[in-house]
Amino acid sequence: MTSVTTAIRLSLLTPALLLAGCNMAPRYVRPAPAVPPALPQGEGVYPAAPVAATEDLARIGWRDFFQDERLRQVIELGLANNQDLRLAAANVLQARAQYRVQRADQLPSVSATGAGTYTNTASFAASAGGAGSAGGGGPTDIQYFTAGVGLSAFEIDLFGRVRNLSKAALEQYLATEEGRRATRVSLIGEIANAWLTLAADRDQLATAEATFKAFEQSLELTRAQFRIGVTSALEMQQAESSYQSARNDIAVAKTQIAQDLNALQLLTGAPVPAALQPDSLGKTAPTRDAMPGDLSSEVLLRRPDLLQAEHQLIAQNANIGAARAAFFPRISLTASIGTISATLGNLFSSGSGTYSVGPSASVPLFDFGRNKANLDYAKASRDAAVATYQKAIQTAFREVSDALAQRGTIDEQLAAQTARVAAAQQAAYLSNARYRAGVESFLTALDTQRTAYAAEQQLIGTRLARSSNLVTLYRTLGGGLID
Repeated sequence: MTSVTTAIRLSLLTPALLLAGCNMAPRYVRPAPAVPPALPQGEGVYPAAPVAATEDLARIGWRDFFQDERLRQVIELGLANNQDLRLAAANVLQARAQYRVQRADQLPSVSATGAGTYTNTASFAASAGGAGSAGGGGPTDIQYFTAGVGLSAFEIDLFGRVRNLSKAALEQYLATEEGRRATRVSLIGEIANAWLTLAADRDQLATAEATFKAFEQSLELTRAQFRIGVTSALEMQQAESSYQSARNDIAVAKTQIAQDLNALQLLTGAPVPAALQPDSLGKTAPTRDAMPGDLSSEVLLRRPDLLQAEHQLIAQNANIGAARAAFFPRISLTASIGTISATLGNLFSSGSGTYSVGPSASVPLFDFGRNKANLDYAKASRDAAVATYQKAIQTAFREVSDALAQRGTIDEQLAAQTARVAAAQQAAYLSNARYRAGVESFLTALDTQRTAYAAEQQLIGTRLARSSNLVTLYRTLGGGLID
């Protein structure tokens, strides 16, 4: 029995071994990025001229990039509790389990069986005397026992259908893992920007409260002068208008701060303690002022969202191979080897062995275009994945280009806005002094106060833009993966 079984196994496995390398999937070639080979450089863009390679932002851990310890702790809180990140992690586990299931189809499932059968049958002897004759027989008891191991309907993957399905599942798993990493990078950037926005709005509130007090003093002075006939009713009403405007700005700022805090706590997935909240944006950014030196477009290909899109493209490429293999015969094998005996004690005795081999094959003849439609669908899905991958590269290129464009002029904007605030505050001080001395009109003094207030508000916005630009540049260049 052993030699026969071995011969049968070899006859069945030899074609599989010879054709094991047959793969119907097209050869994967990474699409050429449909973007310029280098990120923008020149006037108005950082850097204005090519620079030597410096520290790579993608290799800077977020703990090193963000300098404020409070912000670091808030980011840690978000990484531990954010629900989107937890969902992404669960998706990874699902994809990994699906890959393991698909990969298991490449190997035969071996199972062990054991059974005992007891049958009672009635037997009657044929005689002329009928049932009462002496030749009549009674019931017969039949019993037998079996034990064995075998495999059932194992597909011999001659044309790579199962292997390509497994590869597609693997690439989907890898894409999901990159999606989790992309979610992590995005979350870090969003938490940082929300934290900075909260800080800037608290600066806006402080500016509005200081301006409110100044307008309140002007209003009290104008009312007193109106009572003695020095100031007109028009001037008093204009002072009242500025006072109420500042009062409204305070209420709006308080509402905005509350909403900023709500947004931050949604991102972190937990309440943010007051000790970790920013008091003020300040004059210095709570991040490193590091800039990239290597401005090749290829740095974008390391971004996890682009890697995710590429893995999905490779998965669709493998699906084409599985769809092509469906046009060819599908061969499966059911086999078992074991022992059988009429008594349980002799089940494993010499001479009780048994085996069975049941190969089967199916060839598609008339499927009314089903396989062709599945192949067309797989090719269209691959083409869609190519377009998605190319668009992801173009989107990443624009994100980095926009961040570099803003970085090229933001320092100039900040310097100009700082100088404007200083000049506006000095003008307001001089105008107020001239008004109190009776040299300047109240309308001129009021106008300079408004100008100084608006300049301070814009300066806070410019500081926020600079800090957010650094965070955006760090994120778009793939930073945030390293702790």
